[in-house]
Formats: sequence, C-alpha cells, structure tokens
Amino acid sequence: MKYPVILIITLIAALNLKSQGIAQAQNENPFTLVYANAITKNENGMVNIHAVMYQLNGLEIAANVYTPANFDSTKAYSAIVIAHPNGGVKEQVAGLYAQRLAELGFITIAADAAYQGASGGSPRNVDIPQNRVDDIHGMADFISQFEGVDTARLGLLGICGGGGYSLKAAQSDSRFKVVATLSMFNSGEVRRNGFLKSQMTTIQERLGQASKAREQEAKGGEVLYVGGNTPLLTKEEIASLPFDLYKEGYIYYNETHVHPNSGGCYTMSSLLELMTWDATDEIELLDQPLLMIAGSKADTYYMTDKAYEKAINAKTKELFLIDGATHIQTYWKPKYVDQAIDKLGEFYTNNL
Repeated sequence: MKYPVILIITLIAALNLKSQGIAQAQNENPFTLVYANAITKNENGMVNIHAVMYQLNGLEIAANVYTPANFDSTKAYSAIVIAHPNGGVKEQVAGLYAQRLAELGFITIAADAAYQGASGGSPRNVDIPQNRVDDIHGMADFISQFEGVDTARLGLLGICGGGGYSLKAAQSDSRFKVVATLSMFNSGEVRRNGFLKSQMTTIQERLGQASKAREQEAKGGEVLYVGGNTPLLTKEEIASLPFDLYKEGYIYYNETHVHPNSGGCYTMSSLLELMTWDATDEIELLDQPLLMIAGSKADTYYMTDKAYEKAINAKTKELFLIDGATHIQTYWKPKYVDQAIDKLGEFYTNNL
C-alpha cells in the first residue's frame, strides 16, 4: 500500500517528537520518572528513591523502593506493595502513588512486572496472569527483608490491571494485611469478552489465533503481539476511539507520560491464559480489609462494582468514588490523585 508523502512526513515528525519527549524526560529526571513533581535527587530529610534489582523465578526484577522523609532503618515502618497497570511501568502512575504514600510515612515498592519494563524475561511483554500475581508475591518477598519494614504491617495497592492481580494475590497471601485497588481492571474478563463486552462474538476466533501464535513460538517462529502504542494518531483519530479509556489512555502513554519501557502490547499467546482467568474467581477467600477506589465517570467502573459485590468475606470493605474522575484521570490529575491519596493514607493508617 502506498501512502501520501505528507502522511509519511507527519509520521516521521511524530516519531521524532516522541523520541525527543522520551529523551527530555530522561534528561530532566535521572530516575526517568515521568510523573509530576517526581523526585529528581535524594536529599537528607526528604523522601528518597532506591533503585533495586532482585531475583524472581530466575529473572532479574527491576524495582524502585521509596523511603519516607528522615528514614531511620532502626525504626519499624508500614510498607505498601504497588502493582502497576497493564502496559505501564514503575516510573509512571505506580511511581507517583509510591512517592505520595512515602510522603505519608510508608515505605513503598513499585516493580516492573517480569518480562516487562526493565525487568528480565524473553520474549518481551508476556502477560500471563499467574506471572503478574507472582510479581506481587515477589515484591512482598523483597520488601519484607528491607531494613525498617515491619512485616506485620504490609499493605497492597493495585492500579488498573495491577488491581485485578492484587485482588488475586491477596486471596492467598496472608502477609498482606490490607488490600486496596485504584481503577481496577479485570484483565481476564476484558481479554475474554472485550471491553464492555464488545468482543463476545469473537471469543473462539481469538482463542484460535492465540493457539496458532503459541504453536508458532514453539517452532521458533516470530512472536506475535496484540495491541501496542501506535506511533501516531491524529486528534481526530483519538477522538474517534470508542471508549474514554482508549482515548485518554492513548494520550497518557503516548503523549503526556511517555516512558521508553512502556510498550502497551502483549504476546498473542498470552491470551491462552488471560482468557480463562478472572480476578474475581475465588474472591471469597479474601478476608482482609478492602478499599476499592474508582472514578465516578470511569467506563471501567463496572469491574470494580462487580468485584466489590463479590468480596463477601472481606473483614471490612469500602467503595470510594472520586466524583467526576475517569479511569485515566485518577493516574495523574492532581485534584483526583489528592483525593485518592487522602483516602489511601487514612485506610492504611487505620488498618496497619
């Protein structure tokens, strides 16, 4: 297919702008954090960030640990494990919430999922639910051995897809004394049925594609991917996307909060596990205090609502709606982030 010269020039310009944006973020922040008011250097008496690596199932996991202001390793602190969204990395919204919670006095950890971000694993961007759940167990393993952490006061926060995986991890891992989610996304339900059940008629077709993709991988062939951050969409094309999640998510990951390690795609063969998995299966096992936060205008809210209703054995549970917020706006918009942080701080302080 031939493309007009003007389109080719536009595409090249967009790619150059994106590359410049990545370079600018890295130059401005030595930790490559891409959220507002991010730490740029470690200073005495302030919240500090510590880049760490640890082993999980034979892979190197890259994580950032945030310690509170005036951190004293001889004291005992509550700690919060934070699981990032699908396609996201620790330097984006997970890092923002990790830093803000550290400002409230908690030790926090945000890690890149195995096969994703700066963590090891090949092929890249495998997105198998059990891996993501084990990533959360692995963060608990590591932070429980970090100086100053009181292992009896360990909490969990999952954001978007990380929220669904956190619900699953907390069902069996009693080290987590409390669990909270922000804009929870049930990856299995959406990969199976489509967002807002928009792909119900193609389930078997997509399972067939995933099976062929795995067969191709097993033979040493090309690894096939689903999704990903397209190089360029015009404003009109963004506006024509069918859901707010897609429109605002594109802008967040491709324009305002770009990070080179955040790809957004996943291996097609991952659908074999994703489409048979659900964050709410066996949720009756979850017996810790539960807080679920969502935007009142989030088109993903139906997933939070369903999980909240099914969590019948949570010791206590609360659904907190941020008035006027969409899913992606809870990632970055100050007035919504402030509300979420205030609620999370209250929840963790009262229950840890």
